[in-house]
Amino acid sequence: MDILSNIGRHRTSAALALAGVACMALPAAHAHEGMADLVESLTPSVVSITVTSEVQRPSGSDFPFFDEQSPFSQLPPDSPFRRFFEERMPGDGGPGSSRPRLATGSGFIISPDGYIVTNHHVIEDATEVLIELKDGTEFEARIIGMDPKTDTALLKIDHDEDLPVVEFGDSDEVRVGDAVLAIGNPHGLGFSVSAGVISARDRMLDGAYDDYLQTDAAINFGNSGGPLFNLEGEVIGVNTAILGNGRRSSGGSIGIAFSMASNVTSKVVDQLREYGTTRRGWLGVGVQPLTEELSAAWGLDDTDGVLIANVFEGPALEAGVRRGDLIAGFDGTQIDDVSEFVRLVGDSPVGSTVQLEIVREGETLILPVTLGRREDAEESIMPAALDREPETSSMLSGMELVEITDEVREQHDLPAEARGLYVVKVEQDSAADKANIREGDVIMTVGPNAVTTLDDFTVAIAELGETRRYLPLLIDRGGSALYVPLERPS
Repeated sequence: MDILSNIGRHRTSAALALAGVACMALPAAHAHEGMADLVESLTPSVVSITVTSEVQRPSGSDFPFFDEQSPFSQLPPDSPFRRFFEERMPGDGGPGSSRPRLATGSGFIISPDGYIVTNHHVIEDATEVLIELKDGTEFEARIIGMDPKTDTALLKIDHDEDLPVVEFGDSDEVRVGDAVLAIGNPHGLGFSVSAGVISARDRMLDGAYDDYLQTDAAINFGNSGGPLFNLEGEVIGVNTAILGNGRRSSGGSIGIAFSMASNVTSKVVDQLREYGTTRRGWLGVGVQPLTEELSAAWGLDDTDGVLIANVFEGPALEAGVRRGDLIAGFDGTQIDDVSEFVRLVGDSPVGSTVQLEIVREGETLILPVTLGRREDAEESIMPAALDREPETSSMLSGMELVEITDEVREQHDLPAEARGLYVVKVEQDSAADKANIREGDVIMTVGPNAVTTLDDFTVAIAELGETRRYLPLLIDRGGSALYVPLERPS
């Protein structure tokens, strides 16, 4: 389904719209004896979803149900489908009143007793969710749980007989070039099939837990939440987004579509089924990639691992983890990039104890950490306090720094807990500018040393020695901590 208020939920260089699947002839390169048999066996496990949600009618507007944002606005006035939906829509009470809106989506059955997987955005504002099976039977569904972070939702219908099901496959085994099938409900035209190949994998769009498969199978509005199958009949992705022109009502398949990898979705579904919500492991650190400049600034030999830019009150702090530590391994798995690390932590059981491999000042440490629950921590995450005290202004490395006082906090609207050196100005093409330091940043540390005065800053640089070309500065930018590599002043 395509809920138009969610336009722009995926922010890439081009706007992203929500996925659907349209009819498409199977490319000759993928002709496969028995393909029709495979489709016939899979289709009964795919469902069409119709969602009713309440929308507010703007004052002074006629606000027709088939407005320009509606996925049904493309239907001609004499379309039987348009008449069908209009007949199901009651009249409204005038400006300022609310009225229901219909939208469509797709899903697939994963258990004989009626559990159904779809996208979160399909049903997030629903007042009613109707499921239609291939034989035309309709059921009202209950929402079991939702996870906006992976755009996953789990529904349940009650049926007297066992329902046909499909199973998740291993998306880690999917290779670029593998043939795939998509079955779904494009533009409300249910149970349509398209085919193509996996054109890329490991795509990230806008979420910490993203792991998308990219496919050239025809994906159109109305089939968000539908399954992407391999030729073994296993679900290896959940169709979620298409790359379009930014308008849901006028875009369509252009051969670039994204399906959330099954190994992400299946774990979320298991948690939603058991708890009704997600239970992700939480370490309590903010991390960033280790660039060549930052590696040099910390005196490291390579860029493997992730750098800890912030430590929050929680498991990592209690285990002795510090800002500036490098995470090289997580419970026996070598860490190569940030997204991998975030997924590893999130997939780990809440309450489990993991071994964190830390590199600190050239020494490797193994720290046992008992993981918390991310969902519990998100409402109250606070950076660990730094013990420092605050005063003047000076130009250093092309940036004007001022010591943070109560007056500076008030003048620049800084939080009461802000400590460090406030960046008032950055000269173009200076060392600070090349390090991506910006006006309004707060420099908190130079290397491992906290800085609250200009003397602190110069002493900390001296203590790092003369051999390092780059100096690691920890800055606070709008409440987020980040390391930047500042070229040593000459």
